[in-house]
Amino acid sequence: MLAASPASERRHLSQSELDMIVTSHERYASGRPGGKKASLRFVDFSGLDFSARDLSDADLSASIFDGARMLGTKLDRANLFGSDLRAADLRGASLVRADLRGACLRGANLTNADLTKADFREGQVALTDRKTGLASMRHEARVGTIDNAILKGATLDESQLEGASAFAADFTDCSLRGAKLAGANLKDANLGGAMLEGADVAGCNLENANLEDAVLTGVNVASAKTHGANLARVVREPSDDAKAMAPQLRAAIDAHESWRRTGGKDGAPAHLDGKDLRPLFERLRGAKLTAVDLHGACLVGMDLSGAELQGANLERVDLRGASLKGADLRGAKLAGANLTKADLRSALLAGLPLGPDRSAAVSLAGASLRYVQAQAADFTGAILDDADLTGANFTGAVLKGVSPRPPDPIRQDA
Repeated sequence: MLAASPASERRHLSQSELDMIVTSHERYASGRPGGKKASLRFVDFSGLDFSARDLSDADLSASIFDGARMLGTKLDRANLFGSDLRAADLRGASLVRADLRGACLRGANLTNADLTKADFREGQVALTDRKTGLASMRHEARVGTIDNAILKGATLDESQLEGASAFAADFTDCSLRGAKLAGANLKDANLGGAMLEGADVAGCNLENANLEDAVLTGVNVASAKTHGANLARVVREPSDDAKAMAPQLRAAIDAHESWRRTGGKDGAPAHLDGKDLRPLFERLRGAKLTAVDLHGACLVGMDLSGAELQGANLERVDLRGASLKGADLRGAKLAGANLTKADLRSALLAGLPLGPDRSAAVSLAGASLRYVQAQAADFTGAILDDADLTGANFTGAVLKGVSPRPPDPIRQDA
């Protein structure tokens, strides 16, 4: 429980005062001498700039951030209990495990922010009487409020939103895997393309919400209020037929790896086009699938980290939320593929050498790379014609010869 004072009693910092305090906190956070942990409760930060600063573990409870600029700010494990973050600009910010109980983020911009395991649950706030002060107090329960907030491409995996209010919030393309949404109000919210695998929506108000193209694997929407909700083309659990085919698909992958290993003497190339491979779980991690045909397959949320997919046909494949970290995709065909929220960090997407003066370029023409993580990936010579790069992070990526060349790097706040 937190005792709150009227806004007029909060101290307002100047930008220079804030910078000095944050610099000291950053020294503390990095273990350098002379640092001091920031404890800034009941402070008015309205309109100040925190962009790209590190306030991890800071105590900022019951403070006001109305209109504050916090692009890329690191607020991991920060205490923001009961704070007012209305209209704050938090694009690309990191709030992993942040305490946002009872906080108000109405109208805030959290595009591409990382709110993994953040806590938005109800918080008890003690309000002082304006005349008698602490002599008379009343207690008020406040739920986390993100009404009308923008959370496009944000990550809210395992976040605690029980009972929170997110009326008309925009969760387009965000990840809510394993999120606790029981009793939350998401009426009129936009969850188009959102990934909600394993989310708990018991008693959640999804009336008139847009869930078009959302991933609802392991989600029991029957226990939620869905009157008027748009559930067009949602991705649910693999069908019984897809599950029954899993042994056959495993055998085909085994044969393909043998074919690759022996230079074609044993096994046979796999043709997995159009198949739902999700029942294979982690079988594709590190798999040797050079030149495999996966055209139009469903690989939503799968782990293909370290897989060898040189020259593979991945056209129009659904790889939303999949991990391709460190995968070898040289020369792969990815035209029209959906890689929204995929992990391509350190992946190889350069041309595949075919001879002394020839190579096959990776084609991502018309692909969706919305909010993809592509830090330190190699895109040398890749074709990105008509690709959707909204919110993609190419920090440290090799973009030599990319056509057309994206902004270098694509900023998270773009």
